[in-house]
Amino acid sequence: MRSQGPAAGERGAVRKRWTGRLPVGLLFPNTYPVAMANLGVQVLYRLLNQRAEVVAERIFLPPPSAPLRSIESQRPVTDFPLLFLSCSFEADYPMVPALLHRAGLPRLAAERRGPPVPGAPLVIAGGVATFLNPEPLAPYVDCCVVGEIEPVAEPLLDMLLQAYEERWDRQALLSALAAEVPGCYVPSLYQVRYHADGTVAGFQAAAGAPLPVRRNLATGLAASGHSAVVGPECRFRDTFLVELGRGCSRACRFCAAGFVYRPPRRWPVETIQAALAARPADSDRIGLVGLEMVDDTTLSAVAEQLLAEGCALTFSSLRADALTDRLLEVIGRSGVKTAVLAPDGPSARLRRVINKQIDEAQVCVAAARLAATGITTLKLYFMVGLPTETDDDLEEMLALLAAVREAVTPEIRRRRRALRLVASVSCFVPKPWTPFQFHPMTALPELEQRLNRLRRRAGRIAGLRLQAERPVHALYQAVLARGDRRLGMALAVDDGARPARWLRALVRQGVDPQWYANRPRPRHEVLPWEILDNAIGKGYLWQEYQRGLAGKSTPACQVGACRRCGACPPGPSSRPGKPSAS
Repeated sequence: MRSQGPAAGERGAVRKRWTGRLPVGLLFPNTYPVAMANLGVQVLYRLLNQRAEVVAERIFLPPPSAPLRSIESQRPVTDFPLLFLSCSFEADYPMVPALLHRAGLPRLAAERRGPPVPGAPLVIAGGVATFLNPEPLAPYVDCCVVGEIEPVAEPLLDMLLQAYEERWDRQALLSALAAEVPGCYVPSLYQVRYHADGTVAGFQAAAGAPLPVRRNLATGLAASGHSAVVGPECRFRDTFLVELGRGCSRACRFCAAGFVYRPPRRWPVETIQAALAARPADSDRIGLVGLEMVDDTTLSAVAEQLLAEGCALTFSSLRADALTDRLLEVIGRSGVKTAVLAPDGPSARLRRVINKQIDEAQVCVAAARLAATGITTLKLYFMVGLPTETDDDLEEMLALLAAVREAVTPEIRRRRRALRLVASVSCFVPKPWTPFQFHPMTALPELEQRLNRLRRRAGRIAGLRLQAERPVHALYQAVLARGDRRLGMALAVDDGARPARWLRALVRQGVDPQWYANRPRPRHEVLPWEILDNAIGKGYLWQEYQRGLAGKSTPACQVGACRRCGACPPGPSSRPGKPSAS
């Protein structure tokens, strides 16, 4: 069958006959371009289709009037007995019941009974959002794979194949997954108790189900994470993505990925080269993901190989304090036109609060050096609504932007070429498994006031464009990020609605969004996501929260050389501040 629609012209897609195979639908609650820019989706698609006994096809959110069908064979979702659901962001959660409903499937997991069959599939969720906090999805999914998929793909598929062949009862299969496959969290096997004030009192697990559920972490990969499919309609057009490392050692206190992917891992050059060797023969545009994790020696080896082969390189966000001469040379030779720096904190004081250890001088020097490579757009990312933020901090952000403009002006004049300066401002959302999980989100009226002030003042800086997130979108994200399974029951109040409409629908259902988003969490409150174990001690997170409020810095991760957070061995029994599950 010839590819049509967004899949036209893509390379690397796998099309198999269904006869004698287990059909798996890889469901992503967003559009094709967004899905194909997601390395987790790409890795899962490749791992599933490596098994000869499996036929895995992608199912993405189509235009409103189009049917919900698989990319490869245009089959309806009701033809698949098994659905793998990938959620990267909390905003994906409300789309899950909406997609199941649109596909003609029962939305609630409790309504899908008997052996997994077409029309009543087993729904298995994964993705980073689910190992931050899967509880809002608990009413809709049969199982979550907590953590990274690579370590458990084989035993998970072995059990699913056996269960499909032998037509195991659904509950027997779910009990076996929870007991025998690491990281499998089956919400129906757990009961949550609540205090009279609505906070969580504790959890109770069925016999054989682990509590808490420990996440999986990949090590010793033969090839680093990389694209399985590239194409002209992907968000990164015709770009083969390859991962240089996983996690981040910088310990920024707002960043969930910097904590749940601990310990950070740098992939050896051989592992990266093995991934590059898997790219389609005509792929000459390479996206390097996780640049902050690579050292100069590895970068040199990878870049020299690719540039010698005539490839164009693209990069994710750059560290202002890590722009080595070698990296700048690679950027210049690659012809990169857009560079991104992320000061995140508006002021030097707030950058200490969030543990972002860069200063104004480093940002300005980095901007000037990037301008000298020939870039035409420089983006700077900031957040508003951070803990302890004041108007003075926002004034300092404007001063920093003016200083950056001044720093790049000599290069603009020398080259006689304009350089667009863009400030992208988002609203801080306190995320699970970070030190700021205890902190309330700033109220919407205050966020609106701060953003309006920035908009007015930013117009005074020549050539600056300010892009600001709508605070209601951040509130939407915060409610979902900090929610429990009671909130999950309200996810489907308005299928796939826009954030403001969805929040109003919650209120009509008697759910108070502010109780989830704008309420501080005491140190000893049991949090909904503590049904999982991401190997980070709660006591450590609280200590880091207090250090942040005091403006004290914490060193970057020293993998294997410290035991501060608990993510490195020697093991669970010695993790500091390990939360109680009951």
